[in-house]
Amino acid sequence: MHTFLTALMFFTRIPVPASLPYSPELLNKALRFFPLIGALVGALGAGVLWLALLIMPLPLALLLSMAACVFITGAFHEDGFADFCDGYGGGTNTERILEIMKDSRLGTYGVIGLLLILATKFTTLIHLPKIHIFNLLIVANTLSRLMPVFLVRTCPYIRHDALSKAKPIGNQVSSASLWIAILSVLPFLFLLPPLLTVLMIVAALLVSWRFRTYIIKRSGGYSGDGLGALQQLTETSLYLIAVIYFTQI
Repeated sequence: MHTFLTALMFFTRIPVPASLPYSPELLNKALRFFPLIGALVGALGAGVLWLALLIMPLPLALLLSMAACVFITGAFHEDGFADFCDGYGGGTNTERILEIMKDSRLGTYGVIGLLLILATKFTTLIHLPKIHIFNLLIVANTLSRLMPVFLVRTCPYIRHDALSKAKPIGNQVSSASLWIAILSVLPFLFLLPPLLTVLMIVAALLVSWRFRTYIIKRSGGYSGDGLGALQQLTETSLYLIAVIYFTQI
């Protein structure tokens, strides 16, 4: 329970007991529950969407749902994606990339990247069959959070120095944690048509592989901002795959 609450504390703004103990070991173990946190975020977003649709049209309801997900996570992953765009867009080496990413100011690359990814999410969701959006929110938020767990397991961690503005993150994933994360995703995959599920898994793995290749080439490993960026890129890619699927069937 302490491990799950630690995951809840670091990846959302949902209140946890003030007496919750903290240790680097707990934080590393908390990564095993990252997909479950995603399922919770997706379910809350789907719930807001359902309530909003009772009194307003789909575009406004979707905006409120997206806003709810951002609020629940404290824009944790969106902030990481924006910093990633700034760092890798403007940095020429590892030191410069990390220096840019820990700067609290948002640069041109970060602003453009954040606007584009939020616009892409909204546009893809609004073109999906309304009946499937609820389950897609849950599955995409769950599966996309499994990919950073793989990244931590298979990629070197670039440490920020003491001046980093980033939250502490887990930087080790044991075999037990990896399997718990994988198994926690499986039940949610049954919420979607089998072919779409397969396509989304393939897309998530391809995005994760390409992302890992890119950051190793550019900086030698991942940072906390990179984990947020991978989650955002994977989630958005899953919505794109869903649009293609429902357009072609």
